[in-house]
Amino acid sequence: MMNWLRSIRNNAAQIKRLQGPFMDKYFSVIVIILVGFLSFGLGRLSVMQANTNPVVLRHTTQIENMHPMYIGGEVVASRSGTKYYFPWCSGASKIKDSNRVWFITIEKAKRAGYTPSKSCRGLR
Repeated sequence: MMNWLRSIRNNAAQIKRLQGPFMDKYFSVIVIILVGFLSFGLGRLSVMQANTNPVVLRHTTQIENMHPMYIGGEVVASRSGTKYYFPWCSGASKIKDSNRVWFITIEKAKRAGYTPSKSCRGLR
């Protein structure tokens, strides 16, 4: 006989010896507790599955050349300055609200005589 099969039988015999006094006292209590946990878990699982909404995929039309716009436009410049910035650049945050000039496009800022700021990434 193989050693692993012999060790399984030995382990099974030891478990059966321990079962006697322990199982007589606590078997029904353990079964009741396990059934309670199982029932609670199945109940929670059924509620979670009932509350899920189905995923619906819809076809939407895509708008071409859509860029995120800030309240005033795509770029901002100072009335007294010569450079324009993206609204999130550090130079744009230093311009006072009353002194800001907004341009919808970069081309319009260039036509107004402003040049891109070298400190603002993406404008070069």
